[in-house]
Amino acid sequence: MWKMEQHLLSDQSRKFIDDLRLYLFSSGKNDHEINEIAEELEMHLIEAEMHGKSIEKIVGSSPKEYMINISNEMKTDYRQWAKYVPLIVISAMSFLILGDLLQGTLSYSILEIMGTVLFSLMFMGGVFIAFRYVASNQVSRLKEFLIMLLPIMISMIFFVVLIVVDSIYKTPIIDFNWFGSIVIGLIALSFVVLFSIWAKTAVMLVILIALHLPAFILSFTSFGEVPRLIIGMVITYILIGLYLFWELKKLKGKK
Repeated sequence: MWKMEQHLLSDQSRKFIDDLRLYLFSSGKNDHEINEIAEELEMHLIEAEMHGKSIEKIVGSSPKEYMINISNEMKTDYRQWAKYVPLIVISAMSFLILGDLLQGTLSYSILEIMGTVLFSLMFMGGVFIAFRYVASNQVSRLKEFLIMLLPIMISMIFFVVLIVVDSIYKTPIIDFNWFGSIVIGLIALSFVVLFSIWAKTAVMLVILIALHLPAFILSFTSFGEVPRLIIGMVITYILIGLYLFWELKKLKGKK
């Protein structure tokens, strides 16, 4: 046992364990069970390497198939993930509210509210699908970064389409005065800050800044409306993509 504890896993074996953790996490599995499986697999890989065996002797010739089989044998922890859904939805609403406050008082149509809820769920699902793909496939860092940008771009395109549809098909509108807008804005900002502290992650603050700061800064330039929109969206994609790429690396390397 002492020798096994002293043995250092090869980079290939360590990367596979990190990828497996990410794959199971993005598949909605329980954190405690993920740790147990990862620790058990680590012991098997250490023993195999000490006897000169390759990782294929443990996980087979297809790492992706091994991950899928392990995932299928585990139960999805719906209770653990159910609590994140309302948080994601409220987060999306907070981003929308804080961004709109830069333009003036708040005013939302029913279609816009429903679309924002759908947008947040689409974004969350897209990120987890991207996580699962990069964890179960051998891709370069550039391709990994581009894959992480994909759910962002799709969600943004959906949001633009939502704005266009909302301008064509009129639904009841909820208007807020200056006082109500400020109160709601303070509540939204407090939620973002408190959630970031509770979750011990800056993801919400980073996304909030990436979504609205470029457009706010570009509003002081001499660019036209269309160039400002395009440049702002490109900067937003890059900032969020870089942060998700960094979070992906940190999550895969988390022990």
